Amino acid sequence: MVSEEDLQAVVDELHRLRSRVPQLTGALAAGVDGLVVAHDTPGVDPEGLSALTAAALGVAVRVSDATASGGFRELLVRGERGYVATYAAGRTAVLTLLAQDRVNVGRLHLEGRRSGARIGELLDAAETAARAARRTTTPAPARTRTTRTQRAGTTRTATDS
Repeated sequence: MVSEEDLQAVVDELHRLRSRVPQLTGALAAGVDGLVVAHDTPGVDPEGLSALTAAALGVAVRVSDATASGGFRELLVRGERGYVATYAAGRTAVLTLLAQDRVNVGRLHLEGRRSGARIGELLDAAETAARAARRTTTPAPARTRTTRTQRAGTTRTATDS
């Protein structure tokens, strides 16, 4: 679970990115599973965009694997009226940017890669901290063995937990 402070840091990074690249019309940080982490996407459904990003990411990863190009780094889609660029953001997230057709693509890549790295650092650190907190606050379950018993015509089975 990402803290409110970490989420706000991601949102702040999205806002700074949009101010550095004025031709951006939207920015979204999402998990590779298609769930929205944070967004600044006026006029665009963030959940739908996140789901589509996850689908496109799945195809991009398979293409990269099939061509032995290495791990996923970025994906660029150019439409008649603009660009959709997706960048790796740490171990489990991506940054998707929406840009007007007049954007400087080199600048888009430069800023997108930087922001993707920053967002990845924030989210990876938050995930690591959350995992460590769960380990220290959640006691290990007791290992017990129960046996199969017959009760009122039904069989109940339990295994090592």
